[in-house]
Amino acid sequence: MKDILSLPRLPLGVYPTPFYKLENISAKYGKNIWIKRDDLCGVALGGNKVRKLEFLLADAKAQGCDTVFTTGGAQSNHAMLTAACAARLGMQCILPLKKRGVTEHKGNLILDDIYGAQVKFIDTDKYDDIYAEMDRMSAELAKEGRKAYHIPVGGSTPLGALGYVNCVREFTAQAQDAGIQIGHIVSATGSGGTTAGLLLGAKLYQPGVKVTGMGVDDDPFEEIVPTLAAGAAELLDTPFERTPDDFQMVYHLGQGYAIPNAEDTPYIEELARMEGILLDPVYTGKAWTGMLKLLQEGYFDGQDNIVFVHTGGAAALFAMNLPR
Repeated sequence: MKDILSLPRLPLGVYPTPFYKLENISAKYGKNIWIKRDDLCGVALGGNKVRKLEFLLADAKAQGCDTVFTTGGAQSNHAMLTAACAARLGMQCILPLKKRGVTEHKGNLILDDIYGAQVKFIDTDKYDDIYAEMDRMSAELAKEGRKAYHIPVGGSTPLGALGYVNCVREFTAQAQDAGIQIGHIVSATGSGGTTAGLLLGAKLYQPGVKVTGMGVDDDPFEEIVPTLAAGAAELLDTPFERTPDDFQMVYHLGQGYAIPNAEDTPYIEELARMEGILLDPVYTGKAWTGMLKLLQEGYFDGQDNIVFVHTGGAAALFAMNLPR
């Protein structure tokens, strides 16, 4: 197996991010709940995409690219963080985004502008249409002697997933320093790459620990996540062998992707008021609510030291209201 720290990677984030027990929440719910604060990664407003971008943009630089394309919804955290990291590296960032959701100049769209990204809205529900537009724009840039690098939605590729293999390696050491044995790992699942990295990382650094993805979109993540994990394992020259109950998807969508749920609002406010931590209504708020509902239903019975990976997204709080 290759040492993950030996693979090409750009140091974009400030790591390790904090890892600690949520004392007030743990007391209320009768379970030791820990949080991995990747919302505090030191880039923009933080978030999980920076760990992926460390590997992806290293690949872009190695290929001599001067421009990076990526996509997502209008308020995409991934797009905003790509813009931030590209700016730091002196690369142009072009964001063909779905014309869906909050398209007014709010939230992440303000940040996209601040980081100098070129935003283009495309009126489509299909990412294939957007990828075709990326190809067209890249061909035009090539005529000017420029070279573009394409990152798919969410940075969810086997290479990007390595960022969360590395994250598990990181919080394994933090858990050892804290003197605890992790019982379960939970995160939001919006495109699959983060959860895939957590799944492979758990197999390598936390064998026997189960990973649960809280689906905030209705894609078939039961297939997507293991496929990405297997691809990441190939990059590390290590086998990826499934075991019973090593991974499960639970979906907490409400009315659909990027539509805030009224039932989540009390849980978002509770964490803010008890621990001073902000969640967003699209990703982490849904995942956090779904996790606590599972806890109340007995899903984590017999397990302790549940780790919630906070994947960021706070800018959405400035683009949409919390429903009641």
